[in-house]
Amino acid sequence: MKNKPKINLVNNANVSLNTMLYSANHDETIIMLHGGPGVPDEMIEVVDKLRDKFRIISIEQRGVGASVCKDCKFTMEDYISDIDAIADYYNLDQFHLFGHSWGGLYAQIYANARPQKIKSLFLCSPSSGTNTLWKKTQKEVMEFNKKLCSKKEWLSMGWNSLLGMLGSDKAYRKVFKQVILNYHSGYKKVSVEAEFLNKIYSTPINKTILEIKKYKPLSVFKQTELPICITYGDNDIYGNSKEELIKRFPMAKVVEIKKCGHIPWKNNPLAFESVLDEFYSRLKI
Repeated sequence: MKNKPKINLVNNANVSLNTMLYSANHDETIIMLHGGPGVPDEMIEVVDKLRDKFRIISIEQRGVGASVCKDCKFTMEDYISDIDAIADYYNLDQFHLFGHSWGGLYAQIYANARPQKIKSLFLCSPSSGTNTLWKKTQKEVMEFNKKLCSKKEWLSMGWNSLLGMLGSDKAYRKVFKQVILNYHSGYKKVSVEAEFLNKIYSTPINKTILEIKKYKPLSVFKQTELPICITYGDNDIYGNSKEELIKRFPMAKVVEIKKCGHIPWKNNPLAFESVLDEFYSRLKI
């Protein structure tokens, strides 16, 4: 059995970020950015696949889980400063970024702001963009979920989404339980534990979404020599909006994983592990 992570709390102004450190003795570091926003995911299957060669830092983002955020803001500049604080805490001049879903957009935002710090980008089913493109993306996600819900489930999602937007943690936990079940529909069944759901809070979800909508549209990424991989499942939650993301990274390798949805390490783990192996084995480390 592999060792459990070392838990470190990283302070950034009035935020205390819960970080989980794996394989501390490796020289090269990957920082993992979970999706949501506001929904924790240690992505342990991905961590276990990569930790033999990399030091891994997994984060609960501000306001999520054990990451305490008292009267703090959720601007994209705040999110950028969180990664800066983590890099300073772990003495990282440069590092690799792995981001899933919203975490994939978060990784793009950080890489645009701090390109000199990034050694590689792995964007796993990344959200397509900020500003108006985020709104388009959210419509695609809504349509995806609607197709997989019964009428009763869909009405419940709508009602609980409204309550969540009004500040109910409990309502959002019901929404995301249904979302997770939808994302795994047709693949291996999963159980959604209360321990996981209880780490979800309405404040980081609502405030982060508002800031994503206000943030400037992302431009074409200019670091043409940076190793970048973008993956989607052939049954992912995003539609045409993802083409705009791909255009911003003309140098990236784009992989569509067959028989796969939005959670590739669970939907089609063998195919996804193959993509991980190929990408990270090619890096000069």
